[in-house]
Amino acid sequence: MPSPELSIVIVFHDMVREAPRTLFSLSPNYQTGISGVDYEVIAIDNGSSRPLDEAMVKRFGENFRYHFFETDSPSPAHAVNFGVEVAQGRQIALVVDGARMATPGLVGTSLIASRGSADPFVGALAWHLGPKVQWDAAAEGYNQSEEDRLLNSIDWQNNGYRLFEISTIAPSSHVGFLGGMPAEFSWLVMLRNSFLDMGGYDTRFRSPGGGLMNHEFVGRITARLGDEIVILLGEGTFHQIHGGITTSSKPGQHPIKDFRSEYREIFGTDYHVPGENLLPAYFGRLPREARRFIARYGN
Repeated sequence: MPSPELSIVIVFHDMVREAPRTLFSLSPNYQTGISGVDYEVIAIDNGSSRPLDEAMVKRFGENFRYHFFETDSPSPAHAVNFGVEVAQGRQIALVVDGARMATPGLVGTSLIASRGSADPFVGALAWHLGPKVQWDAAAEGYNQSEEDRLLNSIDWQNNGYRLFEISTIAPSSHVGFLGGMPAEFSWLVMLRNSFLDMGGYDTRFRSPGGGLMNHEFVGRITARLGDEIVILLGEGTFHQIHGGITTSSKPGQHPIKDFRSEYREIFGTDYHVPGENLLPAYFGRLPREARRFIARYGN
C-alpha cells in the first residue's frame, strides 16, 4: 500500500470524553473531498492516567493509528516529535491539543492549499465551543454537560460548519478571517522533512499543555517563510472544555505569566507575537455559518 500524502499527528492527555468527537471529525466519514487512503491519523496518548482505548481509535477508519507515549512530562513537545518520527506521509498536520474538533473541509482544503509551494505551510484559525472564551464561560457555569447539550442542539455530524454557530473565536485567532497573522495555529500543515530540518518542537518547554511552545514554533515558521504562509478561509478547529490548564483557568489565574517566564528562561528574551506585519495568503471558501468571523477593519 502506498504511503499517504498527509499524516495528522494529534496529541491527547486524559481526554476520554473529548477524543471520540475529535477523531470522528478527522475521519473519512466526516471529512469531505478526500479519501482515507490520502491521509493517516496518528493518535498519541501523552502519558494519560486514563489512556484511550486503541480499539476506539481504530474504529474511525483503517487510516487511524494509536500510540501510548510513556512520559512524565505535562508538555506535548516530545509526543508531537515522536508522532512526526513515525509518520509515513510526505506532509504532516499537527494538533497539539486533542480536544479540538475540525470542520469538514479542513483536511482536504489544506492539501489543496499546500500544492502551490515547494515548502508549504498552511494554518487554520481556532475557536472555543461556548458563548465566551472558555475561562470566562467556565466562571459563569459553562461545563462539559452544557457543552454536550450545545453540541447535541446542532447536527454537527452532518454539517460541521454549524460548529461556528455555537463558538467564540480563540484569543490567539482574534484577528479573524482576512485579518492577518494569528499568534499561533492550532492546526498547521507542512512538509515532514521541513519539520525535521527545523528540529521539531522545542522540548525545553515543560509547562502543562506546552506553554508558548506552539507560539515559538510559529515564530520560526514566519522567519523561514515570511509572506508565503497560507491561512485557510472557512475552516478551523473547535476546542472542547476539558479542564485544561489554560482554557479552564479561574479568573485571575490564567498561566500566561508563567508561560512568558518559561519562554524568558529558555531564550533570554521576552516573547513577542511573530509575524504581525506579514501579509499571508488566503485559500478556501467562507460558508455562511463562518462569515461573522471576517475581520472588521477600522473598528
